[in-house]
Amino acid sequence: VQLQASGGGLVQAGGSLRLSCAASGSRVSISRMGWYRQAPGKQRELVARFTSGGSTVYADSVKDRFTISRDNANKVYLQMNSLKPEDTAVYYCNAVITDKAYWGKGTQVTVSS
Repeated sequence: VQLQASGGGLVQAGGSLRLSCAASGSRVSISRMGWYRQAPGKQRELVARFTSGGSTVYADSVKDRFTISRDNANKVYLQMNSLKPEDTAVYYCNAVITDKAYWGKGTQVTVSS
């Protein structure tokens, strides 16, 4: 399974970006997909994800600003609004299939103040 993320870039504080991730190589629909991020000098952390039951989980720091969504073609999106400088990080797409985790290469998001 390969994950290809896109949509990162440079944006001013208060702006918006939309990340996309497409999973290929899976013969089944992937229920558990999500987004993580890693800022310089920090550990990778959860941003938002879908559970196996279809519910969504968000980090407290992004609630009410970010929205995760998906379509039926193993694609997941992250709409990021009201971006803050502290949102600057490399964002990684994640998929879990039968308890094995797959990661994309990451896309850089930089928010200037």
